[in-house]
Amino acid sequence: MKILAVADEESKYLWDYFEREKLAGVELILSAGDLKAEYLSFLTTMYAIPVLYVPGNHDDKYETRPPEGCICINDDIYVHNGVRILGLGGSMRYKPGGNQYTDEQMHRRVRKLWWKLKKHRGFDILLTHAPAYQLNDGRDLPHQGFQEFIRLIEKYNPRFFIHGHVHVTYGRQHKRYDRYQNTHVINAYERCLFDYDDENLQEHIR
Repeated sequence: MKILAVADEESKYLWDYFEREKLAGVELILSAGDLKAEYLSFLTTMYAIPVLYVPGNHDDKYETRPPEGCICINDDIYVHNGVRILGLGGSMRYKPGGNQYTDEQMHRRVRKLWWKLKKHRGFDILLTHAPAYQLNDGRDLPHQGFQEFIRLIEKYNPRFFIHGHVHVTYGRQHKRYDRYQNTHVINAYERCLFDYDDENLQEHIR
């Protein structure tokens, strides 16, 4: 299954220079946050592909004007063609505002999902806005990752962890691809196309 992951910056390649053939074969779009609602609506409408999303720390506007035609999976597990996707939006709390959490608050959010995690027997993709602690994150508080995400990966061993928030343009320390134990880690900044079933993902990630 081909998946497009997006986050943080609207892609001119997909939006300004629209051609449906650019996403030929893509079955699912995952948004890791901090994108305009009208951009996500454009993607699902013009490319005719389902869009699942979680909010970023700059997405308070989603509460009054969510992306039309898209599916919010924040604090939920959504199953698409047998693939279980857990969504946890937001970033580390660094100032007053919505979609920001302390590590303890993120831990409590995950605890509330215990029944869904049990019902679905875990998940295959963890979709978040923020990275995990000391895994492609920043050392400043606004870009620091959550320890709870590391615990989730270690306990449920998902195939993918997809996040945004740390732009690859910030510096070479923020990689497009990484790996933690058996989990592929993808930074979805702007756009990243990958195949869920690719056994040699690192060689083909783009």
